[in-house]
Amino acid sequence: MEKFLDINYKSINKYGEELCGDKVEYINDDESCIIVLSDGLGSGVKANILATMTTKIAVTMLKNGAAIYDTIETIINTLPECKVRKLAYSTFTIIQINKKNNEYNAYIAEYDSPPYFYYSHNRSIPIDKNEWIIGSKKIYESNIRLDLGDSISVVSDGAIHAGIGQMLNLGWSWDEINDYLKNLNFINNSSQIVNGNFIGVCSSLYNNKPGDDTTILTIKLRKPEYTDVFIGPPSSKSYDDFLAQKMIEGTNKKVICGGTTALIAQRVLNKNLEVDLDSMKEDVPPIAYMDGFALVTEGVLTVGKTLRNIKNYNENSFKDALEFNEYDGSSLLSKILIEESTHINFYVGKAVNPAHQNPNFPATFNIKLKIIEDLIKELRASGKEITVTYI
Repeated sequence: MEKFLDINYKSINKYGEELCGDKVEYINDDESCIIVLSDGLGSGVKANILATMTTKIAVTMLKNGAAIYDTIETIINTLPECKVRKLAYSTFTIIQINKKNNEYNAYIAEYDSPPYFYYSHNRSIPIDKNEWIIGSKKIYESNIRLDLGDSISVVSDGAIHAGIGQMLNLGWSWDEINDYLKNLNFINNSSQIVNGNFIGVCSSLYNNKPGDDTTILTIKLRKPEYTDVFIGPPSSKSYDDFLAQKMIEGTNKKVICGGTTALIAQRVLNKNLEVDLDSMKEDVPPIAYMDGFALVTEGVLTVGKTLRNIKNYNENSFKDALEFNEYDGSSLLSKILIEESTHINFYVGKAVNPAHQNPNFPATFNIKLKIIEDLIKELRASGKEITVTYI
């Protein structure tokens, strides 16, 4: 069975700081995945530099075949202790997942970080860990064989401290976080939605003025979910039959964005198209229904609003864009792309709609292809696998 590593992380900065003192770095290919979360001592520029150095060293060395012991030894020897606090300048969690014969085996090394959370079959699973010493540093290592549906979440200590002196006297304990994340992972299939909800709670506990950099990294092993998105009519009518054939091929979820594209599908596939005026909003045109398609929307206005939704969600996950529960074209499209898809195939028609070049048309939407390219960029930043075919 095909499997997909759904990897996502979200952070909020300490209040008043422009840079986050937590850093996540990862590389993911067909053979393995290497993920590192590091928390630099303190906050701001210095913490960001230290955390970045840690993640870069770890990912680069492991990618080039270095042993985990040598990698950790290099990190520890490179980053000195704080002379005042007698603490390491940077803590870290390293996750190395090997993919072989459709089996996913994770090795995890932790140094001075909150213990990670592991969920399998809707349960929180305790993990046996080995302790070993490198220099004077205590490292915990463990191994997990990941099954479909399993998830691993790692948080920085900003999550454990959330609410201290404000909403909670003693902060948000590890056990409390464990219970909350277990329920989130049970309810949500997407690591991005899990992280968005979690970081939103942390921000609220801090009264929207975080007292520490706070990060969550979630890895879910899930079944791939494929969606085909058809945006805009082809550059030539001679491609209409090709477009229609792609619309009926395979079992992927199908989405149409654009009135002209929907009319092509209606004509060539001989299907009924029914507009739902109840879904119309002041800034979002109505959706339509067509047999065989999960969603049919208007084009550039709806896609532009969807781009804003997803960009806002990527950058400010703790704000209003957290949920896509409104009944309108952009919310429904955002939900499909973020929550219900791991792999998205875009079929982009290159025909030019004169209305989009009208100087009286909203400036944000002047160029259709620019909107689509920006949307694809944001989706890739969300961890989605994207292919694009221009027609």
